Amino acid sequence: MDCDVIVVGAGLAGLQCARHLGRAGLDVRVLEAGDQVGGRVRTDVVDGFRCDRGFQVLNPAYPAVRKGVDVAALHLQHFGRGVAVRREGGLAILADPTRHPHYAAATLRSPYVRPGELRGAAVWAAPSLGSVKRLLHSTDASFAESLDAAGLHGPLRDEVLERFIAGVVLEDEGSTSASFIRLLVRSFALGVPGVPAQGMAALPDQLAAELPRPVELRRRVEHVRRAGDGWEVGVGGTALTASAVVVATDPVNAADLTPLKAPPMKGSMTWWFAAAEPPNDLPFVMLDARPGAGPVINTAVMSNIAPSYAPAGQHLVQATALLPDPGALPPADADVLAQLAGIYGCDTAGWRTVTVHVIPHSLPVQRAPLHVRKSVDLGDGLFVCGDHRDTASIQGALVSGRRAARAVVRRLAPSA
Repeated sequence: MDCDVIVVGAGLAGLQCARHLGRAGLDVRVLEAGDQVGGRVRTDVVDGFRCDRGFQVLNPAYPAVRKGVDVAALHLQHFGRGVAVRREGGLAILADPTRHPHYAAATLRSPYVRPGELRGAAVWAAPSLGSVKRLLHSTDASFAESLDAAGLHGPLRDEVLERFIAGVVLEDEGSTSASFIRLLVRSFALGVPGVPAQGMAALPDQLAAELPRPVELRRRVEHVRRAGDGWEVGVGGTALTASAVVVATDPVNAADLTPLKAPPMKGSMTWWFAAAEPPNDLPFVMLDARPGAGPVINTAVMSNIAPSYAPAGQHLVQATALLPDPGALPPADADVLAQLAGIYGCDTAGWRTVTVHVIPHSLPVQRAPLHVRKSVDLGDGLFVCGDHRDTASIQGALVSGRRAARAVVRRLAPSA
């Protein structure tokens, strides 16, 4: 055997798995097809701008992050606790007055603090703040159905909650599991999301730095198959052997290497624009509630949140839209800039496109009823991990990697 375990894929799940296997004393090799670790969590540095592969944030309240990530070393730059919403009548702000007291008056003037709607929001959110076990064992429904059941209707739902959540789960039909969204809301309530100062790639870089041997990059795996007492992994026309294999690729590629069927996936598009002047000084994600305004579901001045995302004297704006199907073409940059001009209330003609990310397989679909623990042990020494085995989130990826490592250890080193 070339090693004890081969991990295929150096995304968050694969890195987490390899890290735990190394701690258990197993000899592990990690093979990654790309030129960087991170999988779907990557950062491109273009002309000094840090552009994450899609709009991503890290929530320090995720249990797996609190337990296994040195968050302090990431120098997390936090978003504000609130949102700004462009309406036909102007800009509305809904912010936590305990964190942003200077926006308290604007929040009270917004159309989002009506008693009836706040009551419905409280009814809907209550399970998020209770027992996680009770939440996961309660009857699940779609997000839209759960809002109806809570009696939540009006601008707070239509212009804030549904639009904000659409940008998180990458679908705007309300079909995602309400239990899953309540888990996300729980984390939002317990922690303030942000981005590492050096970009989201700092997270997988930290995990990779703890591995006993470097990740082998540009090593695309062609097949995984049983061979004698172990497993054969085909790479570049050669074969490596190990006692066990963990397939930690994205779920679409995992279906090519294992008996698993690929789950339906959701896509996204993100534009990154350089601006000579910041369009505002807000630390919030911005939403567009104007009817038929355009494809952008959220935008943010990233250099307001993390100045390190832009070179000195310049500013960086992200704008994200849903990708309706994998083969869809992104809207023209000019159309996106026209919508952003309306959202920010400024001239965007001088903004420059830094890069555009079209990601056909951003997240697995997570419909009700929610299943948070799919098997990671496919039998006979073949394992799998990734956010498609737990929740479609950084939390889910990290948890699945740890679960797969434990399953491998039980098979290869039961006394460890």
